[in-house]
Amino acid sequence: MLVVWVVLASSAPPSNPDDLCAVFREKPRWHRAATASAARWGVDEAALLAIVFQESSFRGDARPPRRLWLGVLPGFRPSTAYGFGQVLDATWQDYVVRVAEPGARRNRMTDVLDFIGWYATVIEQRTGVPRSSVRDVYLAYHQGPAGYARGDHLEKRWLLAAASRVEARARRYDAQYAGCRAELDGRGWLPFW
Repeated sequence: MLVVWVVLASSAPPSNPDDLCAVFREKPRWHRAATASAARWGVDEAALLAIVFQESSFRGDARPPRRLWLGVLPGFRPSTAYGFGQVLDATWQDYVVRVAEPGARRNRMTDVLDFIGWYATVIEQRTGVPRSSVRDVYLAYHQGPAGYARGDHLEKRWLLAAASRVEARARRYDAQYAGCRAELDGRGWLPFW
């Protein structure tokens, strides 16, 4: 019974998702994965977690809601998006073939944070959007590099608003993280002498 609880507790969303320091204190593996992805791909930890929050609210089993058939019966889902990053099957397969560790999964935060860093790099290569431009990276993340290049996002007010929320959350997370980074990196306990 205890094993089941530990598994469920480790996969539960963080209790305070609006504070990146609290998220990283509660989920130290997420912190290690975010710093590893940031070092590998050059995408800030705050941006990585802001995208995950927007896509899944930190739920590893997130999926788009089913469409209703005849108004009452659950039908098909509108896409194959799944996991923390709401990554489509085909996009995930591309990542797995190119760079992922064997057994990488969309419902494991460590894998998804690496994926987002990789995908931001792909977006930069294909569209010219710098990895540091959180708003535009999110738009291209959502629409895909080809859709972004076509301007598919320009007529979607809801998506533009979501991208602005991601950018604002990334800024807020970054400011919070600046205050706890040394502690989380294990340097906060060192005496001053």
